[in-house]
Amino acid sequence: MRNKFWTSCTLVLAVGCGLKAAAQQPLTWEQVRQRFEQNNPTLLAGRLNITESKAQEITAYLRPNPDFSLTADGTQITPGEAPWRPFAGTFITPSLSYLHERQHKRELRRESAQKATGITISSQDDLDRTLLFSLRGAFVSTLQAKAVLQLAKDNLSYYDHVLTVSRERFKAGDMAQVDLDRLELQRVQYESDLQTAEVNLRTAKIQLLTLLNDRTPLEQFDVTGPFEFSEQLPSRDEFRKIALDARPDLKAAVEAVDKAKTDHRLAIANGSTDPTFGGWLTNNSSTNNPFANNTLGVSVSIPLRIFDRNQGEKLRTQLEISRTQRLRDAAEALVLSDVDSGYITLEGTLNLLRPYRAKYLQQSVRVRDTIFFSYQRGGASLLDFLNAESDYRSVQRSYVTLVGSYLTAAAQLNMAVGREVLP
Repeated sequence: MRNKFWTSCTLVLAVGCGLKAAAQQPLTWEQVRQRFEQNNPTLLAGRLNITESKAQEITAYLRPNPDFSLTADGTQITPGEAPWRPFAGTFITPSLSYLHERQHKRELRRESAQKATGITISSQDDLDRTLLFSLRGAFVSTLQAKAVLQLAKDNLSYYDHVLTVSRERFKAGDMAQVDLDRLELQRVQYESDLQTAEVNLRTAKIQLLTLLNDRTPLEQFDVTGPFEFSEQLPSRDEFRKIALDARPDLKAAVEAVDKAKTDHRLAIANGSTDPTFGGWLTNNSSTNNPFANNTLGVSVSIPLRIFDRNQGEKLRTQLEISRTQRLRDAAEALVLSDVDSGYITLEGTLNLLRPYRAKYLQQSVRVRDTIFFSYQRGGASLLDFLNAESDYRSVQRSYVTLVGSYLTAAAQLNMAVGREVLP
């Protein structure tokens, strides 16, 4: 029994450790995006607007309800010969009436509601587009913070190696105490860089977890992805063409024009008169036929359209068509402007990154290592080495920052286009 107990405990611990390890697996961009679409409360609330708009389609297509009335007439109010029976001559008349809508009013109301649903769907897609840009920015910030943190660790490790060598030189009498002290004081900057990088990484993770509506502890949450850039960039005309087809806000503006035209047709239809058909059954004697106690009557009620009480709505909907057309033109101009701005920003960042990859990164490493080698052998001063080390840190940090700027600019261009065209 004791062996079974310990075996069970071992299995439980193994399963627990396995689940914990699985929970700590870094998430890729696709996994982050999937969680975002499933859990973000703003997106979920926006999807309810689509459901509400579809419910309004049902209301718009409802038929008018018939009217039922019951009339009592013939009750005597003056006493006659005894015994007086006031309800003896009362007859009951049930009647039924129905309003018939002409000019396809119901169909036009449903069509208008359906187009309103289309606008709601496009608006939801536009909300998804803007929130995805925020998510992508938080994802890139996390990757950049991880890269800066790794760079800070590497710099601190390299500097500790420098301190180790310098202490050996000091023990051998090849270095003055003041130079060693200056080197050890310089380590504070590397420790500060490391601490700042850790804080920035935690802050970026908090922002990303907020968008995901996730309560995972920071220590168990991580993301992974390529933190690099591509020198190949399609032409601006290609991005413009994709944007005009894919941008949901432009699509919503086009659908708003179509809906305005439908609303104008509905306003014209609402200006037409609708007849009301009625029928009733009366239980009383007929003067033409004394044996017929039940009579049937029908009626048609048609409003006299002397004054057009819908002319204001017709004019308003006609003006609404012109207004939405102007808004569509403005939306199209905004789309092209967003694409041009995003493209120029991305192209400028690439122009800065290319020489870093081709020249400056290797050059900074070569200069630092050469000066350090010369400093070890007394061929370079301490100031020369510190300057070379500072230049190396500056170049490496600038490169990481530029890569993050490139990825952010790529996300901005994707948002301007309306879908992901750049990784």
